[in-house]
This record gives sequence, C-alpha cells and structure tokens, in this order.
Amino acid sequence: MMKNVLVLMPVEARHKAKLEAAGAGCRITYCSPAEVTADEIQSANAILGQPDAAMIGASENLEWLQLESAGADAYIRPGVLSAKTVLTNATAAYSKAVAEHAFALTLMLQKKLYLYRDEQKRAVWSDHGVVSSLSDCTVAVVGLGDIGRHYARLVKAMGARVIGVKRRAADPPPCVDELVMTRDLDTVFPEADVVMSVLPGSAATRHIYTDESFDRMKDTALFINCGRGSAVASDVLYRALSGHKIAAAAMDVAEIEPLPADSPLWALENLVITPHISGGFHLPETFERIVDIAANNLAAYAEGRELHNVVDFATGYKK
Repeated sequence: MMKNVLVLMPVEARHKAKLEAAGAGCRITYCSPAEVTADEIQSANAILGQPDAAMIGASENLEWLQLESAGADAYIRPGVLSAKTVLTNATAAYSKAVAEHAFALTLMLQKKLYLYRDEQKRAVWSDHGVVSSLSDCTVAVVGLGDIGRHYARLVKAMGARVIGVKRRAADPPPCVDELVMTRDLDTVFPEADVVMSVLPGSAATRHIYTDESFDRMKDTALFINCGRGSAVASDVLYRALSGHKIAAAAMDVAEIEPLPADSPLWALENLVITPHISGGFHLPETFERIVDIAANNLAAYAEGRELHNVVDFATGYKK
C-alpha cells in the first residue's frame, strides 16, 4: 500500500528532489505547519517536521514522525502519539551551531565583553579589570551528546581541562579528561570554572540546578545554558547572579519563553540573554543536515529498514 508522507519542513525544490528520490513509491505532500489541517495530519502515515502536537491526537495512521528538532518534549507526552508511532529526532544536526554559540558566550563572559558593549552604548570608556582564559580553566560540559562533545572539542583545543557529565558510564572521548555520571553532578560544581549545560528537557532534568548547586560553585564561576530553560528555575538563577554566588551567566533558553518583559533577569548586569537562537536554522548548514537526516530515514522507512535517531519515550533522548 502506498504510504502518505506529509512534509511540514520549509523545503526548497532541491530538498524536495532529495526527499522524493529517497521516498520512491510514497505519496509525498508538502504543507506549512500554519496551514496544515487536522485531516491531513490524521491521514498521514509519516510526517517530516513539527506538527502541532494537539492535532496529532494519537493518530493510529501515523507510523513515523521525524522531527526537525533534537528536543522531543512536546511529542513524548502521554496521548500525543500512538504506541505504534516511531519518533525520530534531528540529533547531530545542531551540534555545530549550538556548540559554537555556547563557545562564543564562554569567551564573551570570560573577557567581560558584555560589560564593554553596555559601556559603549553609554559612551563610557572604562576598565573592568581581570579576565580569565580557557587555557587555565576547568570546564564542565553537562550533557555530553553531539552538541556537548562539539563544544568540548572547542574548549579543549583552547587548553581547558574538560569534565563531561552524562547519564551513562562510558570511556571518555578524546576531548574529555574526566567523565562523571549525572547522578554525581554536585561533585563537579566546586571544581568547575565554567559550567556549560546542554541538557534536553525531561522530568529528570527539570530544575536540576538548584540554589544548592550554585552554592557549591566558585564565586568566580560562569554558567551557560544552551539546552533547555527548564533545567533551572528563573528565580534560582536570579538569586545566584544577584547574590553573586557566581560571577556571570549566559542563557539562550528560559524557563518561560519568550522571557517575560517584567522578568528581573533582564536587569542583571552579569547576565547575557539570547532569545533561543543558538539552534533553529540560523546557521544554514543546520537545515541541510536536517534534510539529510530526514531523507536517509525516509529511504529506510520506504524500504522497511530500521530508522535512525529513534527517541526513547521514557527519557526524551535518542536511544
């Protein structure tokens, strides 16, 4: 029976040619997430893209959902997908974009560039004193997936000592000097000069950073979150920064997005905020990688082979 494949990604003609070659024998329909109807979603056997989770309604027709994102938070909730639906994500597509953004934020904080930018807008010529160097630092990378490993390679190349934090025991990759299990995360904080978090959103990672976490960090430490905003409550981060438990922080994600205009976080001099733009399609290569992942999986789906990047519903991570 011919499979109905619904593509919701913003593909161009060359992407369509690649998908159609991969899904030979499938009926492929293209639509935007804003214009797609519930009937179109309900009749699809496979969807490539990010449909409104509420419109899926645990459709029994849906055999496979390929996400554009690495995070699968909205789709692993009970009642969204049928038990028969295989969920795959775009793990590896975002590693360069997010890791380089986090790396840029690291140097921005270490060299206090955010303070000088603020002074420039006020036409103030001032000196903010001592800075730090990655070559003298211990960097904790919390979440050692593709993004975390890419970031680890960047800071390691600059001479940092790298502690990787992940859920499962394994031999550390060459870019990591020491590997620590997530359950022992608190032991890392007193050592780290930089804590870079790139954890996915899940029940296990929600509010994993607490007041006590920041109490254990050095008062000179830097905290960077490019994973999920749910990893740290906004009031916890505010207390850590306003109380100078740590020196500074950068966040590309917030517990509530967009970050409310009345949030006290906006006023903190020692916090750099970017509006969840480290990923997305801001780096054009990212979307090309996503199309390649989707095309490879579409070929596997059409031929009845095993799919890649399958998400574990219990953890929200790639299996």
